Amino acid sequence: MGKRKVQEINASSMADIAFLLLIFFLVTTTMSVDKGLSRRLPPPLPPNMEKPDIDVKKRNIFIVLVNSNNQLLVQGEPLDVKQLKEKAKLFIQNEANDASLPEKVPVEVEFDGIKETVLTTKNHVISLQNDRGTQYQKYIEVQNELVAAYNELRNDMAQARFGMKYDELDEDRQKAIQTVYPQKISEAEPKNYGGKK
Repeated sequence: MGKRKVQEINASSMADIAFLLLIFFLVTTTMSVDKGLSRRLPPPLPPNMEKPDIDVKKRNIFIVLVNSNNQLLVQGEPLDVKQLKEKAKLFIQNEANDASLPEKVPVEVEFDGIKETVLTTKNHVISLQNDRGTQYQKYIEVQNELVAAYNELRNDMAQARFGMKYDELDEDRQKAIQTVYPQKISEAEPKNYGGKK
């Protein structure tokens, strides 16, 4: 008995099917987009313009430096990045009105249509400085910790005042809390200190 011939498979439409599947997956696949910084950096100064001096009291400045070895120095002292958020919160809040921390000044804040005078460190500045050799990842990590300090303070106040998270508040309530805790992260290095230390 002779061997039976195996019929050839017609593969002429396989390329069309593969192409249609490729288009289907391209159309239906969702891409995850990474979010960038939540803050907009200031535009660069014109080349012929001098850097303006920032005139603030020394006690109101919280200097955060990331050097070329990616080491973090806060107020001239080495600090672990994991401790930065708590240190920044103590500085921004100055709950005990410590003379070495930012001065507290009265600010009029409107909560649900009622004006109140609240003592706040509105003149504080967090001066974030970095070296040319600082790694981008380290710089972003430090920025995230500083922003998290403001977010936690605002969230704590929202919970205490309204029993809600800061993100759940309406725009007016959020603005009121922002008045108490304004986010002041500067990348300009203060040159002159005004007033008494």
